[in-house]
Amino acid sequence: MSTYGVHLLPLGRGDVPGPELFWMSGFEEWHTLLFQSALIRGDGVTVLVNTGPARDLEPMNAHWEKVLGARARMRREPGEYIVDQLAAHDLTPDDVTHVVLTPLQLYTVSNVALFQNAEICVARRGWVHFHTTHAHPHDNRATSIPDDVLVHLVTDAWPRVRLLADEDQLAPGLRTWWSGVHHRASVVVEVDAPAGVAAISDSYFVLDNVEKDIPIGINENMYEAITAYARVRDTADIVVPLYDPRNLDRFPGGRIA
Repeated sequence: MSTYGVHLLPLGRGDVPGPELFWMSGFEEWHTLLFQSALIRGDGVTVLVNTGPARDLEPMNAHWEKVLGARARMRREPGEYIVDQLAAHDLTPDDVTHVVLTPLQLYTVSNVALFQNAEICVARRGWVHFHTTHAHPHDNRATSIPDDVLVHLVTDAWPRVRLLADEDQLAPGLRTWWSGVHHRASVVVEVDAPAGVAAISDSYFVLDNVEKDIPIGINENMYEAITAYARVRDTADIVVPLYDPRNLDRFPGGRIA
């Protein structure tokens, strides 16, 4: 059986109102989210779950501020850009063999072009949704895949783009399944780690979403949330929400062990 080391890479913080994080709850509250990538290594592969927001945060922040106000703007500390985070693990983008994008948003796709050797893995459902939907209240084309990234994906990178089936496998002990909930491109990445199966996803923002069975408020399908959270509770030993700031308390140094 293949097992993998997993490290979480913090990429920036932003505040969201309570009802965005917990369904119909905390209308007067704000919560800080820590956006993270997951670095998975072992058995000859180096996988990165999400490439992080662009070096220039302003285009994304301008949109977030327009929707939620200035408090929602992402704040990134020195060393939290994805290239710097990889360098801290003695890696460059060229060392990454697989990139998994979940979901398709500016804070996940913006640096895809840096990963010239990686297979770029996207949920087939999310890819089809992007290319066939003209108007959607949540999945805006410009903030899902900006034009420069889209051109790269369908031209230079197209031979390396892999559209994931609803149940798929990247390597022995490294699986994905389509979860939905947050966006049409959201998946769960299951990793056989030394401490058990780690389930990494944006379909749940924080641990309470799964453990207390409280769907994220900004979900696109309540029934997908119920189904996905139940499956994660049944099959995962370690639940890894990609936006939970408490991950760094649960996993000192970001290492899942």
